Amino acid sequence: MKALSQRRRHPLAAVALLLMGLLVTGGLYAAAGSVNEAQASTVSSASDIQEGEKLFVANCATCHGMNAEGSSNGPSLVGVGAAAVDFQVGTGRMPMQMQGPQAPVKPVQFDDEQTAQLAAFVASLGAGPAIPDEEMLDTSLGNAAVGGEIFRVNCAMCHNAAAAGGALTRGKYAPALDGVSEKHIYEAMSTGPQNMPVFNDSNITPEEKRDVITFLKEIEAQGSPGGAKLGSLGPVSEGLFIWTAGLGIVIAFTIWLTSRPS
Repeated sequence: MKALSQRRRHPLAAVALLLMGLLVTGGLYAAAGSVNEAQASTVSSASDIQEGEKLFVANCATCHGMNAEGSSNGPSLVGVGAAAVDFQVGTGRMPMQMQGPQAPVKPVQFDDEQTAQLAAFVASLGAGPAIPDEEMLDTSLGNAAVGGEIFRVNCAMCHNAAAAGGALTRGKYAPALDGVSEKHIYEAMSTGPQNMPVFNDSNITPEEKRDVITFLKEIEAQGSPGGAKLGSLGPVSEGLFIWTAGLGIVIAFTIWLTSRPS
């Protein structure tokens, strides 16, 4: 006991305890983060992964590297998960036709089966957000009021309070969310495509993501009962339009009056 007591009072004991505490804390933090993040899908068959690898080599490796390790033309895809692939490929953003500030939406180049195979291959490279299940996309279970509050706090500064989209810097933009599928909205929040931040399950829970989707689908269904949206930019654009149109009508009427013979 005396020897043990002397060892505990060793000058390096405090350093050893500090290092042990840091290791334990870091391990617990990593474990907690992995629990909150959707993991790589384990239900994909080996044949899906193999077919996905063939599609990847033929269509994606030029930019992302043969092993998806990334290159000067494209980022690494290790650990991005199946959701990122399903969103980018499923909306036609990838493969890109040309380099630019942002990958625009365009006609989809792969069918659903091929998209799933690509997602399975990328998911096999490292754990990441998985494609959401149907329960998390069921808007009948969501709360539009809660979703609207979450959207206005986290999303409206880029996407506009009416989800009409908006311009960003250097040729980038936040797209309009009208007509975007529930699955792709969820995947965008989980993976943070383009300039969008990642909202993992610690920031916005899966249920809250469903609430946001419910809100977006509700305002989409409402349409524009007041007439033309004018970009959904709010009273400034509406007032400017009325002022410009009204002034134009006054000028045209004045010209018409003065041009009449006396």
